[in-house]
Amino acid sequence: MLNWKGFVVSYRMWRRRWFYPLISVVVALSLCLGTALPGRSLEFLPLILQGVQVLQLSNISDRQETDIGKQINQEIIGSQVRLYKNAGVNSYVEQIGRRLAANSDRPNLSYTFQVVEDNTINAFATLGGYVYVNTGLLKAADNEAELASVIAHEIGHIGGRHLVKQMRQKAVASGLASATGLDRNTAVNIGVELALNRPRSRQDEYDADKRGLKTLTRAGYAQSAMVSFMQKLLKQGGSVPTFLSTHPGTSDRIANLKRAIESQPSNGTYGLDSASYRANIRPLA
Repeated sequence: MLNWKGFVVSYRMWRRRWFYPLISVVVALSLCLGTALPGRSLEFLPLILQGVQVLQLSNISDRQETDIGKQINQEIIGSQVRLYKNAGVNSYVEQIGRRLAANSDRPNLSYTFQVVEDNTINAFATLGGYVYVNTGLLKAADNEAELASVIAHEIGHIGGRHLVKQMRQKAVASGLASATGLDRNTAVNIGVELALNRPRSRQDEYDADKRGLKTLTRAGYAQSAMVSFMQKLLKQGGSVPTFLSTHPGTSDRIANLKRAIESQPSNGTYGLDSASYRANIRPLA
């Protein structure tokens, strides 16, 4: 005997699953094919399909971001950088990072903080809470608050999902996005490239500074450390440190940070003890 009730339920589920997405595609095709560009209308189809993928990448879940970030990290530490092995220094940086992460915009991510054996003054971050700090930056900082200010800035990039946005833009510009999705290995390769050679935009840097300052403040660190570290590095002369080699100019970022601190001052003074800091990074001396 035919189960009409089951048939109706199945039909309705099928209609919901396929009908509305189909309508969206038909409408999009109609808009493109209806334009006054005879003979070239079909060229818009790849752009429509790319738009679908952009939407998917834009709405990437925390779990997906963490999984891809893990793969990116494996590629980076496997062939791109050498991690510093001293357990004490690594534990110290991890401790600072945890304190900041708990006070960040995305405290529920599983953050990983790693020290890179490299004397250049640099730090960077990838998807899913992975933060890297060069030994050169640890040596350049005068106290824990200054180091924390840079880590907080990188956590700000994670909070703003800036690398995800840049991956999306790179995929579309390179013609790598498709209707079926961005291939996972391709996404990882793009993530590695951008993490190590990120084109830092004005909007992203200001946003990371803003988020980083808030994180630094919530964690109880001295707000002034974010400004003092930038000022000190600029006064040293020579080549500009990698993490400051960006647009907007560092002087503009400093001025912007000063205004933010003046508008929302804090009594936090944690992390200014230089002697304690030097003791914690003594193996780097």
